[in-house]
Amino acid sequence: MKPNILLITADQWRGDCLGLAGHPTVRTQHIDALAAEGVAFMRHYAGSAPCAPARATLYTGLYQMNHRVARNGTPLDDRFDNIARLARRAGYDPTLFGYTDTTPDPRALSPNDSQLQSYEGVLPGFTVRQLLPEHQKPWLSWLRGRGHAEATDLAIQKPISGNGKGVSNAPPAYSADETETAFLADEFLRWHSEQEGNWFAHVSFIRPHPPYVVPEPYNTMFAPEQNLGFSRAPSRAREAELHPFLAWELETQGGKKKKKFLPGAKGRIADWSETDYAALRAIYFGMIAEVDAQIGRIVAALKKTGAWNNTIIIFTSDHGEMMGDHWMLGKGGFFEGSYHTPLVIRDPKYPKGEGKQVDAFTSAADILPTLAARLGLVPENHVDGASLMPFLRGKKPETWRDAAFYEYDFRDIARAKAEEHFDLPYSLCNLAVVRDHAFKYVHFAGMKPLLFDLTIDPHECTNVADDPKYLPARLAYAEKLLSLRSEHLDQTLAATTVSPDGLIRQ
Repeated sequence: MKPNILLITADQWRGDCLGLAGHPTVRTQHIDALAAEGVAFMRHYAGSAPCAPARATLYTGLYQMNHRVARNGTPLDDRFDNIARLARRAGYDPTLFGYTDTTPDPRALSPNDSQLQSYEGVLPGFTVRQLLPEHQKPWLSWLRGRGHAEATDLAIQKPISGNGKGVSNAPPAYSADETETAFLADEFLRWHSEQEGNWFAHVSFIRPHPPYVVPEPYNTMFAPEQNLGFSRAPSRAREAELHPFLAWELETQGGKKKKKFLPGAKGRIADWSETDYAALRAIYFGMIAEVDAQIGRIVAALKKTGAWNNTIIIFTSDHGEMMGDHWMLGKGGFFEGSYHTPLVIRDPKYPKGEGKQVDAFTSAADILPTLAARLGLVPENHVDGASLMPFLRGKKPETWRDAAFYEYDFRDIARAKAEEHFDLPYSLCNLAVVRDHAFKYVHFAGMKPLLFDLTIDPHECTNVADDPKYLPARLAYAEKLLSLRSEHLDQTLAATTVSPDGLIRQ
């Protein structure tokens, strides 16, 4: 029997922020329970950042070097296959709750088309049941219907108390069953109650993406004193010495207003102290617990209706969150916090994988080929990822990657800020990372590289790229990255040739 498929993404969720990962503070009982019936991939990595490039990898199975979504607002080439189109070929009506942040290919549209005024388009192939873009107007109108007359804009997210000077963990005016997450879960559950056949749904939660505010009881569930400490240099100034790119990122982010991350906060991000960062992290942990609770509601409903025994659930995130590491918030750059993400897959057909934790390096690019293999389909173009089905069956693949790979493009087509600062063309404003158990190598197209010896520097604080004794390692990892990029050049037609016998495909 054809399975139901539920793909859940939570925006900006760090891979180490799971109870099942051994985190001593974060509690994620419902995701942990999901993993107990499935497989948890402990070294899972986003393909890029921020949202649009990261999601392009997740949805297409392609690395950024091939899908070419460089930044939020970069169009996704319409020729690529994706998970929604794959689902349609399998006979589903793939239905979206939330957002995909997909900028449409402009070549088939009029220059005046309103779709080209926002990067928050919908991945081709999806039927939209409930769109929830950045302005969140559907949620706001829902709140007004529940008696929150003041919910006219996102100022409703402001903590109900606090003077704007420090980090307030005060709750907003709405309750735990009135969050954006609860709203979207309700919409999915309402739709699910209408289904008579097999279904494919993508629930794309915006939390724990900022702003950092969460209702009771989650706002006080974790104390700043429970913070485990940060991966970073002793000061912003010392951190900036690591690399010119990092110095620029710290200066750029530090000058932004605090209210970007905490409604009602006054001043610049650079003014936040270590105590403030610890308080923000406690709120972030509470936001994670709130999303986990809503996932628990969804699982309970699937069990109650009898759909549970025929439903594949994939839980992941588009990218991570720095959350104070290296004196940064948000995502981007090259550090672990931005790219290590959770992945849990529960497939009732394969109980042999139950409770298994996989330490192999996996990628967001693996989601599409995994779904294709499970549904007996072949992607319509080259993909960079590989199917995770062997792991779900409880077996180790004969061959598998030995490192994580991800990319970050920091070009600024609209304002050229990075290009002007570094005096580089936009085509050189990018970096690529290869990271295994021993080393992390960061290659900049237009600047000097970085190399971290993870065996003695797991927090990525000391660059050894110019240390003579590490030059052999630097060369080896540069060659490893070059080979990886050569291997994954688009093979869609390159693996085809004409002959007297007709077309031959590998």
